[in-house]
Amino acid sequence: MADLLECFERIVRSAGSVTEARSDPIGGSHPFDDRNIHTRIEGTSKKLFDDGHYASATFEAYKFIDKEVSALAGISDSGVKLMMKAFSEQSPLIKLTDLSTISEKDEQEGYKFIFSGSVMAIRNPRGHEYGVVDSPTECLDHLSLASLLLRRLERAKK
Repeated sequence: MADLLECFERIVRSAGSVTEARSDPIGGSHPFDDRNIHTRIEGTSKKLFDDGHYASATFEAYKFIDKEVSALAGISDSGVKLMMKAFSEQSPLIKLTDLSTISEKDEQEGYKFIFSGSVMAIRNPRGHEYGVVDSPTECLDHLSLASLLLRRLERAKK
């Protein structure tokens, strides 16, 4: 009986992703493939997503981004404080560009605010508030942004 209940629970949890997030629910590709979610984000979030824990999948992805920035910057800060230090245009710990032109400085500053804003607007509510509920599509949107940020981080000037 317990096995039957577990099977039923898996079906119910995945129903949302089948109906809302999958482009072809019958034998189609996984939404992570459709959205080209970064493989390292996939490793932290795919099972949570597949089990219907969309807010948790998002939260874990952004915790991962935070840890990656912290490691690359070589400091133990986290959140907005970390992002503002790591991507500062004046003395960046992580250089996303050569910072030799106004456009490159603008790009560095823009990503500083995108990283910071993502932590504030996406990660923090899921880490500090109770009962945050995301739809599969919202989760995939968040994971797409996290993938973009991680890919940009991987191209950083070392």
